[in-house]
Amino acid sequence: MSIWTRISAAVSALSKGEPLSAVFDHLRAPPERSIAFTIAVVALGAKMAKADGQVTRDEVTAFREVFQIAAEDEAGAARVFNLARKDIAGYEEYARKIKAMFGDGPDVFCDLMEGLFHIAMADGNYHPNEDEFLASVARIFGMSESRFAALRARFVPDAAPEPYSVLGVSPDMPLDEIRAVWRAQVRESHPDRMRARGLPDEATALAEKRLIAINQAWETIQATRKKD
Repeated sequence: MSIWTRISAAVSALSKGEPLSAVFDHLRAPPERSIAFTIAVVALGAKMAKADGQVTRDEVTAFREVFQIAAEDEAGAARVFNLARKDIAGYEEYARKIKAMFGDGPDVFCDLMEGLFHIAMADGNYHPNEDEFLASVARIFGMSESRFAALRARFVPDAAPEPYSVLGVSPDMPLDEIRAVWRAQVRESHPDRMRARGLPDEATALAEKRLIAINQAWETIQATRKKD
């Protein structure tokens, strides 16, 4: 059974007139957290699409890249997306419910934000409204400004990625301490760790992109320190 079949069942279980945001109140046990994670990214992605005023083909493709949506599951994914777009509840309500559900692990919020950044950058244009939207969601999640800045540095090409920002460390930090931060981020990107946080297997593509970015940042810092 694909995750989208399970998601369709979860959505169908909502009472008549109950908003999509209510689904998070019913999906709290570990087996269902992967369903909730996927709905969270799709729903917040739908709200974000309203922030910049349009849904592009690239953004739809980005959803498929993150969750590897098969052709037979596209209708189910589209249903969740459209339910979120039409829901009168604001994105803040969605974010707060997601925060309440995953409040026991800050790393899952980083995973969620990565999915949203990936979708935001799918069309190659990072709209100011998207930046405001993502910063607001990050605050609701309780994410620090430095961690949000590190995520932004990995995804938004408004300047060359600054390796210290990508890793979320300061330039004056000793190399051995930076190495420890890098190793910790590599460990947290392991598929087993991600599954333990409630991510579906379909979202492991996020970890692959993260590993490329943090490894490149670490290699750049090492090379720069050797020259110094």
